[in-house]
Amino acid sequence: MHVEFRTDPARYRHWRLDVDGPVATLTMAVDERGGLVPGYELKLNSYDLGVDIELYDAVQRLRFEHPGVRTVVITSGKEKVFCAGANIRMLAASPHSWKVNFCKFTNETRNGIEDATEHSGQTYLAALNGTASGGGYELALACEHIMLVDDRSSAVSLPELPLLGVLPGTGGLTRVADKRHVRRDRADYFSTKAEGLGGKKAVAWRLVDEAVPRTAWDATVAERARELAARSSRPADAEGVALAPLAKERTATSIAYRHVSAALDRDAGTAEITIAGPEAPPDGGFHRADFWTLAMTRELDDLILDLRTNELELGTWVLRTTGAAEHVLAHDRLLLDNAGDWLANETVLYLKRTLKRLDVTSRSLIALVEPGSCFAGSLLEVALAADRTYHLDGVFEDVDPDADPAAVTVAAMNLGPLPMANGLTRLETRLLGDGATLAAVRDAAGKPLEAADAERLGLATFAPDDLDWDEEVRIAIEERAGFSPDALTGLEANYRFAGPETLETKIFGRLTAWQNWIFTRPNASGPDGALRRYGTGRRADFDRKRV
Repeated sequence: MHVEFRTDPARYRHWRLDVDGPVATLTMAVDERGGLVPGYELKLNSYDLGVDIELYDAVQRLRFEHPGVRTVVITSGKEKVFCAGANIRMLAASPHSWKVNFCKFTNETRNGIEDATEHSGQTYLAALNGTASGGGYELALACEHIMLVDDRSSAVSLPELPLLGVLPGTGGLTRVADKRHVRRDRADYFSTKAEGLGGKKAVAWRLVDEAVPRTAWDATVAERARELAARSSRPADAEGVALAPLAKERTATSIAYRHVSAALDRDAGTAEITIAGPEAPPDGGFHRADFWTLAMTRELDDLILDLRTNELELGTWVLRTTGAAEHVLAHDRLLLDNAGDWLANETVLYLKRTLKRLDVTSRSLIALVEPGSCFAGSLLEVALAADRTYHLDGVFEDVDPDADPAAVTVAAMNLGPLPMANGLTRLETRLLGDGATLAAVRDAAGKPLEAADAERLGLATFAPDDLDWDEEVRIAIEERAGFSPDALTGLEANYRFAGPETLETKIFGRLTAWQNWIFTRPNASGPDGALRRYGTGRRADFDRKRV
């Protein structure tokens, strides 16, 4: 089936977004019969990919359309249940690739919630007016402050291990230990008790921040939301920009937006992605949704999600750009020169998150630097995200001997504002341990670098001339298609995240790797495994060997 990620509040089936001055409330009231795929009901406010697509859309709109919002309260519209997490019947019935894509997207959305709190002055408050288990509690863990109703029945729990034979899929273990600093022995106990903990013990163990009697619930949540809002520097009188529906044309062999397009070649297993730079320098301000950087980022974000979910066998993405480097750099400068403006800040942060989505995408990424390309500043990040970069030495003599030689340009956007999940820039990650070359790259900032210099500075993997170009690129792409996709995914993920480990890299590296392995083991997904037997009244038949 085809999954579409474009939506808007008027089409939400599972969430309601209410804005009251500086406080917004996201209420989760999942339509049980609104599952994305037939065959399961979304009981107990459990979620599937469709529910999370709406949540992602709401988080994005709060950042761009509601600059006056300083606190976002996430709560439930159901009685005595906040959220039961990912729907188990959906997980049990889904193929492995669906489960992996689902977990990756939900992780990215929760990281986006934390990014809003850390960098945008929109603090998220989880108001758990009922039990939060599994992914429901993990959603709360992504929030800065967690309130739990104290009614002797509501609790928080991570029951994945005892009930399902898997791990919490959206960073639960990492956030319990690394973010909330729950003691290791207590975290171990908590993660093996399906019923979880509530009330004063949940507070004492740092699993939640406060437990509030139901009689004082509404007033206390409102008070806490006001307190968090008072700490924010988010502008009170700024006007938001409406995120209009993306114009998108999709055929069997192509996907096209205004600035981004992709040619799909299923025989070759490739998607050739082209990003068009701005047609001119910025004319006026950036306070509009069609400002090139914001518009291009929205399109690239949607394209990545579309290809990742709907085109599983297009294993190699070939990345190109077209346009004038100076126009890209002018747009970058306008945003960075106005870094104190809320919308300039939001636009750069959104670009950062979209590039991170590219980083964690399990596809081979090959960038081609050719005459007429504009890998400069923010668009050079796309090439730096690639697993390999081929940079043409000179021009295509038979096409246009008078063309400007292919070049790349390092600029301010490459030196800090767009870090990877490991906290380093893509240049720092690429040149890890090579301070001399990194310093030389910084010294070269602002200068168009042709192939020889780009190769010398580590910005290009290979620099063939036009006689060898077609053959070298063809071999690279065809060779990639012949390798094991599973092994490539592991290889690329290991090399993309060199350097320090962070909460994000733990979630996308350590957790995801372990979870993917556990998902495919018979103990979880076999006919007698815990996922398959959940809800049947029969215990799983485990293979007892520890490996």
